[in-house]
Amino acid sequence: MQLHANRFKQALAAGQPQIGLWSTLPSTYVAELIAGAGYDWVLLDTEHTPTDVPQMAAQLQATGAAITLPGAHPIAPVVRPAWNDSVLIKRYLDVGAQNLLLPFVQNADEARAAVAATRYAPRGIRGMGGSTRASNFGRTRDYIARADDEICVLVQVETREALSQIEAIAAVDGVDGIFIGPADLSASMGHPGNPRHPEVDAAIDDAIRRIRACGKAPGILMVDEQRARQCLQNGALFVAVALDLLLLRNGLDAAAAKFRSGDGVIGAQASGSY
Repeated sequence: MQLHANRFKQALAAGQPQIGLWSTLPSTYVAELIAGAGYDWVLLDTEHTPTDVPQMAAQLQATGAAITLPGAHPIAPVVRPAWNDSVLIKRYLDVGAQNLLLPFVQNADEARAAVAATRYAPRGIRGMGGSTRASNFGRTRDYIARADDEICVLVQVETREALSQIEAIAAVDGVDGIFIGPADLSASMGHPGNPRHPEVDAAIDDAIRRIRACGKAPGILMVDEQRARQCLQNGALFVAVALDLLLLRNGLDAAAAKFRSGDGVIGAQASGSY
């Protein structure tokens, strides 16, 4: 048995836009439901959710099972660890994650640390885990030889300072893409809670162009359809266009509002940016 090529990583390298969904609901049932919807990728989050490593292993199993069904569109799970931490990275890789989004990468040194955590020695510091789920419990004979090349490393820039370091971060060998975090970026720029502030939009547009100019894939979460399409037109290559929690919340609120009188039950709409 041989290791399958990482089609998501190949698509980004070829400049093919990938449309995704951001998932924050720590449920295998939800992960399986999402996997059959037709998205190119799904972000499975652990930074802002109660999900831990065993739960993530089960979510990866659920997405993997869904795409084996007849007529299923292949979807790439992208795991976001809670931090750019070599121990967390090792554990998520061992349970089968091939695509990682690493939060709060501020400079080239932190990007190099992220890449090193995903590579076996002598290229990095990832520990040898033996018969892990990632290697189909040792049945994938070429896993150790090929794993480094099939892992996709995406780093997240989400402050004004990090945006100033885009070229240096993009120059790090092994970084496949750079994700722009609108919510934290807006706070860093003095507009907390307002990721659609014109100054933030302009900074994002500039960042997307600069990342593409460096030959790397830009990514973003943008649940506003018009703005998401603008980001794609500007060159973004992996764009999450919806968030499972918001889809559920908005559907619940709207259904309840139809049967309530008076002021209703709908509150202020959150931005949906993570």
